[in-house]
Amino acid sequence: MKILVLNWQDITNPLAGGAEVHLHEVFERIAARGHEVTLFCHHFEGAPREEMRNGIRIIRHGGRSLFNFHVPLAYWRRFRGERYDVIVDDVNKIPFYTPLFVREPVQGVTHHLFGKSIFLETIFPFAAYVYLSERLIKPVYRRVHFIIGSPSTHKEYLEWGFPQHQVTVVNYCVNKEIYWPDEGNSYDIDRIGYFGRLKKYKSVDHLLKAMDRLRDDYPRLHLDIIGDGDDKPRLEQITTELKLQDRVTFHGFIDEMEKAPMLQKMNFVVNTSSKEGWGLTVVEANACGAPVVAANVPGLRDSVVDGETGLLYEFGEIDDLVANMRVFLDSAETRNAFRTHALAWAAKFDWEVAADETLALIRQSISTWKE
Repeated sequence: MKILVLNWQDITNPLAGGAEVHLHEVFERIAARGHEVTLFCHHFEGAPREEMRNGIRIIRHGGRSLFNFHVPLAYWRRFRGERYDVIVDDVNKIPFYTPLFVREPVQGVTHHLFGKSIFLETIFPFAAYVYLSERLIKPVYRRVHFIIGSPSTHKEYLEWGFPQHQVTVVNYCVNKEIYWPDEGNSYDIDRIGYFGRLKKYKSVDHLLKAMDRLRDDYPRLHLDIIGDGDDKPRLEQITTELKLQDRVTFHGFIDEMEKAPMLQKMNFVVNTSSKEGWGLTVVEANACGAPVVAANVPGLRDSVVDGETGLLYEFGEIDDLVANMRVFLDSAETRNAFRTHALAWAAKFDWEVAADETLALIRQSISTWKE
């Protein structure tokens, strides 16, 4: 099978997140099964225009801001002549609206719908643009089957009016070669972490405020922030204003193989986001033995088993966040009981299974499209 995947970014992009991890974990495995996979995404500084990565041909063109306008042009000028069996449209933020211009069957993939949470991320005109763009998914993609990243997003699609048979959940998974536990469980009770992109809607400033409230009771408490993004300057400024420079380290974008050793040393990881597609970094932290304190929002309430693999708190309630953090800071016994459940939970998610399920759904979409 010859597959063209459309996504805003690839996994090597410094701003890559869970959607890109899912794309590469699944489609690298599909390529290894003998299928020809091409990814078209936007170009970023320092990246080659074309390269092969683990069986996927990556073609980068155009800038991040206007990439959605490059997609139809690239399709008509280049890709329509390459005779693909299916176009995989990764609907993320602003859709490409492929059913309006492609000739081939379309397989949709959706990880995360912003909905009204986009208004926490950016100024009103841009937020309204994204919000309204998402609202066009139902009329434009009415014939398209979607692979959905979480039960929460699946529910949103059903509420939009998509029929049950047109939306199927395929779980995000964990790469066990990258994320693994320290069998000695030699974590630092005073070290906690945030793991993910630094975007305003992810509300990492809530965690910084919690650190400020905990500083006197836990004088050795330290926060490691793993990840990068355009909210980093604001977060660094807040860190300075709260005089937390000696308590917080911004590590930025780090190599994949460096993540597990860092996560293994953490007492727990915190995710303060206002909304997620699934919360892939939650399960990746679990795979390293770290429980999670997370906001009780769509996506995160799917990836966290409350009271077993982590603790949920009401989004934006800093007092609730602090109280849940104290649970693990005050009791190594409680933390390690959660660790056992977290490891068992993460072990359930296998990318090989996700690749098999995705391939079967793509074949079904092709067959249905031709009817």
